[in-house]
Amino acid sequence: MEFFDSHAHYNDEKFNYDREELIKNIYDSGITKLINAGYSLKSSIYALEIAKKYDWIYTISGISPNDIPEKRETLNNQLKELVDFVEMERQSNKILAIGEIGLDYYWEKDDEKRNIQKEVFIKQIKIANSFNLPIVIHTRDAVMDTLEILKTNEVERKGVFHCCPLNRELVKEALKLGYYISFAGPITFKNSKNANEIIEMVPLERMLIETDSPYLSPEPNRGKRNDSRNVKYIAEKVANVKHKSLEEIAKVTYENTCRIFNVK
Repeated sequence: MEFFDSHAHYNDEKFNYDREELIKNIYDSGITKLINAGYSLKSSIYALEIAKKYDWIYTISGISPNDIPEKRETLNNQLKELVDFVEMERQSNKILAIGEIGLDYYWEKDDEKRNIQKEVFIKQIKIANSFNLPIVIHTRDAVMDTLEILKTNEVERKGVFHCCPLNRELVKEALKLGYYISFAGPITFKNSKNANEIIEMVPLERMLIETDSPYLSPEPNRGKRNDSRNVKYIAEKVANVKHKSLEEIAKVTYENTCRIFNVK
């Protein structure tokens, strides 16, 4: 049985002291593919550097809403550098999508800065279109604005709602728009009261699983540093709700991730 962790951050400093050994243990445990996600220009470059060391690790590149530079000149330069970086590295076949990108109003209360988030989101959608790549979406406390941007800006390859919030309206509309839904540790949390309902809403053929390591460890490891071996707990939760075997969930989510990201 093999698993595909569709979103993790081995470029995070929390892995600095044991990264190489841990990655080996992850593969040996049956996690035979994973996506090492960028969230800023610097982290995207490092994520690719790590991915190039392993034929089973891939990456995505982008600037998240929480990593937008304060200065307009710096932001414009980073967006240009992102385009140049993806262009230069396309031949490696390691960069699978533009992401994670989107909106996060949990941390940002200022309307002007929220508008900048929207602008950067739209610009990166256009970057994804220019490279014929899907997008990986981060959204938090910004459901309506996220959906509005996706409805009014063409996204040629669609993509994935990563660590998708357990919001009925978001999931319903995202599925209508053609997006995949990726479930992470929160579906296992005891206080996630509508997790089962949301899992039931998502057809198996539109579902991915992820850890978002090193964050959001699932039960029974909640509160500890997360890593890709815990993706099995996400799959187990989905299997229980969908009344399927763990093997079937592992297989279908593996195939879905390969399909949306064009992994051979």
